[in-house]
Amino acid sequence: MTELIQVTHDGSIATVVMNRPAKLNALTCAMWGELGTVIDALSADDALRCIILRGAGEKAFSPGNDISEFATQRANKAQAIEYGRTMHATARSLAHCRHPLVAQIHGICVGGGLEIAALCDLRICGESSRFGAPIKNLGLVMAYPEMAPLVRLCGADVALEILLEGRIFDAAEARTKRLVTRVVPDADVAAEARATAQRIAEGAPLVARWHKQFARRLAEGTPITEAEFDECFDCFDSEDFRIGYAAFLAKQKPVFVAR
Repeated sequence: MTELIQVTHDGSIATVVMNRPAKLNALTCAMWGELGTVIDALSADDALRCIILRGAGEKAFSPGNDISEFATQRANKAQAIEYGRTMHATARSLAHCRHPLVAQIHGICVGGGLEIAALCDLRICGESSRFGAPIKNLGLVMAYPEMAPLVRLCGADVALEILLEGRIFDAAEARTKRLVTRVVPDADVAAEARATAQRIAEGAPLVARWHKQFARRLAEGTPITEAEFDECFDCFDSEDFRIGYAAFLAKQKPVFVAR
């Protein structure tokens, strides 16, 4: 890990920061790769219960890829394929992260930044945040792995609207397009993201992981197998269920152990 991707821990909550504020957190190929490595490591950490993902400062989540790299790393198809492999591996890491991911969005969330936010489970932004994917102006397409999260969130027709028009739009419109989960005053974004992560962390962690798994599986659109249906009831054999049930009867706050 370098200073470009920073990780801090606060109990069972980790915060991952894309840390390039002088460039509004524009993403380099190295940052994409490092972000994937960090998310994989955090996903494997059973002590964690939630991850907050944000850009440094309050001007931008990220405006996407650093265009200055194109001349040396994306100047032709062969280079772009290699660059894409790094991006798409990180997209898979985000999509398959076991822990809930909360995107804390300040300011600009465009292009690759929007793709990263779309891969989070919850997306909280400020009222002045701006969204879009104006890559048509660069003569670039959004490849299948990059477009898939947008289509999942807002549907193919709205994803096409975003890509074909290339407009930059406000937080209210992003909310109607289902690109963000919640819009709050700019000054409240960090506190709301932290409170959201805390609410998640207080729940049974195995249940959060199961819910993520089930939601991804349902999105595939194919019939659920008997074995998959059976897994829905594994929670009843968990220690966390016994803890939660006993705490409810005793009118106490449960302290889950992820077993």
